[in-house]
Amino acid sequence: MDIQTIKQRFGIIGHSPALDRAIDVAVQVAPTDISVLITGESGVGKESFPKIIHQLSARKHGPFIAVNCGAIPEGTIDSELFGHEKGSFTGAHEARRGYFEVVNNGTIFLDEVAELPLLTQVRLLRVLESGEFLKVGSSKVLKTNVRIVAATNVNLQDAISHGKFREDLYYRLNTVPIYVPPLRDRHEDTIMLFKRFTSDFAEKYRMPPLQLTPEAEQVLMSYRWPGNIRQLKNIAEQISVIESNRVITRDVVHKYLPQSQTSNLPVLVNDIKKTEGGLSERDILYRLLFDMRKDITDLKKIVVEILQNGQVSGSFHKENPKLIQSLYDDVDSPPLIKEKREPNHQEAEEHHQIIDSYEEDTTDYIEESLSIQKKEREMIIKALQKHEGRRKKAAAELGISERTLYRKIKEYDIGA
Repeated sequence: MDIQTIKQRFGIIGHSPALDRAIDVAVQVAPTDISVLITGESGVGKESFPKIIHQLSARKHGPFIAVNCGAIPEGTIDSELFGHEKGSFTGAHEARRGYFEVVNNGTIFLDEVAELPLLTQVRLLRVLESGEFLKVGSSKVLKTNVRIVAATNVNLQDAISHGKFREDLYYRLNTVPIYVPPLRDRHEDTIMLFKRFTSDFAEKYRMPPLQLTPEAEQVLMSYRWPGNIRQLKNIAEQISVIESNRVITRDVVHKYLPQSQTSNLPVLVNDIKKTEGGLSERDILYRLLFDMRKDITDLKKIVVEILQNGQVSGSFHKENPKLIQSLYDDVDSPPLIKEKREPNHQEAEEHHQIIDSYEEDTTDYIEESLSIQKKEREMIIKALQKHEGRRKKAAAELGISERTLYRKIKEYDIGA
């Protein structure tokens, strides 16, 4: 069975190579009884892969059950998974069969497996190694023939280092790993998914279908989607229900996206420390430097203009002696002016030297600013040429986001 047929059968949308790779691994491992660990961020669609594995295996006629380990209270998780005997704890009025007994000869999907308590992890490890388990309150060993497929959005290596997950259980579950990529790495799939969701909602709510402008599509593709497909579907439903105009522009899309995720500031490719506002420290530093550069340039222009035109009155000198003195001290100027008078030849010459110094500093700064912009433009052109116009790869090499690169290309009028 080819990948496209699998996608149609299980309702998977997208053509991302990373997604196709994950589906291919699931298809290859399905006929075996090997344990599988599915990893990926929350909302990427990990729940589809256990169904693929079960339906393409020899157990397809056996039972399949999905268990959300994070939704079951710690005090009852052992009873839910392994069952209990009558009277084994308060409220156990009768014996109960657990999931591992009910799903014998089938497949059990343990979602959010990292949420399992450590004692439950020990019990699960025994099932994986020998197929044996004990009901709560019983000493009778039971056998089960169950295939386990687990999933998590947690970095289990970090959980192991913090003592929250057993290393031996990790290696038993992770016999075959499947990684489901986040939506931000599937730019080409974002529009397909959005159109599919809005089409379904239009049919569900009996409304005309939505149409996206090219600019709106660009916004959707450049957004990072921290909630992945689940967030995209939620926003698609909001727009489908609320907007009366069925032609969706970029401004409409922006209204439904959290503002903290739509910043135009540079974004690092690698993980970096974030502030409470969601911006990285580097983003904030860029903003401060840009603002300071502009303020200093404006200040120097104002000071030069004042000195050239002689707009500083004698009364201002008398009322603000410390301020005036500090300005002159910074450039090794003449001493504080006590009163308004005509300067002698030496003072006039020194006065012009100060003006020339400020003009030179200002000119150098502007030239330096232009030089930086020129170098930045050259670096962008070289990166684009190196990667034959592939903006994603060029942005990765420059250490900026693809969205920032797109803005820079327009700002510097760089041809595609």
